[in-house]
Amino acid sequence: MAEANITFVTEFIFLGLSSQPRAQLILFIMFLFFYLLTVLGNLIIITVIQIEPRLQTPMYFFLTNLSFLDICYTTTNVPQMLSNMVGKKKTISFTGCAIQMYCSLSFGMIECVLLGVMAYDRYVAICAPLHYTIIMNKRTCVHMVIVSCTSSFLSSMVINVLTLRLPYCGPNVLNHFFCEVPSVLRLACTDTSFTELVVFIFSIIIVFIPFLLIVISYARILLSVLRMHSASGRLKALSTCASHLTVVALFYGTAIFMYMRPQSKSSRSGGKIIAVFYTIITPMLNPLIYSLRNKDVKGALKKWYLRGKVRISYFL
Repeated sequence: MAEANITFVTEFIFLGLSSQPRAQLILFIMFLFFYLLTVLGNLIIITVIQIEPRLQTPMYFFLTNLSFLDICYTTTNVPQMLSNMVGKKKTISFTGCAIQMYCSLSFGMIECVLLGVMAYDRYVAICAPLHYTIIMNKRTCVHMVIVSCTSSFLSSMVINVLTLRLPYCGPNVLNHFFCEVPSVLRLACTDTSFTELVVFIFSIIIVFIPFLLIVISYARILLSVLRMHSASGRLKALSTCASHLTVVALFYGTAIFMYMRPQSKSSRSGGKIIAVFYTIITPMLNPLIYSLRNKDVKGALKKWYLRGKVRISYFL
């Protein structure tokens, strides 16, 4: 009889980043600018790589996928957040929350694996340059991306099924700006220790193992670079890897802090601030990092700009 009187949650209410109207307006303008910059910047990176013959290499193939992934990742979360900042109704249906949680987790996991693949690509390019075109051929690169996506989508499905099968019969207020597994789990009206354990295990597989691959790859790269006799060769190798290492530090640092610590010790308000970095800031900075710190991309952008300038002057 007691179970018959339980009312299950049909929607969730977001608290967002701030409850102050003035602060919400400032945040809306700031994050709208970040979102537009993310979409535009990543679209430019994708376009330049596609039209520039010199950039048709495995490294830039992976960068194209990363840029497309960043657009998808931010689009999953940011429009909903912006709508909540200016709208009176700050809710999302249970089904909508499930879809958002699945997509954002999937895209985040793909990025973790893809960054590991990109580190391996740099390792082969620098430590085994003579075998690079054989090892990192087009078919292998495509298979790596497919495996990254498939493993992440399946892992996200397992986590989401375990999270959503829990009963949500109590409070429905999410202290967050989007539906994320740790914040949703806090609202379950039952013991969540098993689901948290599963999340932790998948975090080790999808987050920590690629991170270890990155650390090992760059340790080997550093040893190879130090053995180089040419100063210009060392500088070129380090500059090529610098942009990737910057992205890794930004993304992994916040993601590991969020998903690989006990939920009981996590700060609820601190968690959503950390989430801003890996869901909004990092995807926005990726195009800037890869264009400003990469000579090939800068050269292609300059060439593209000058070509466009000549065409405009011709018509004028």
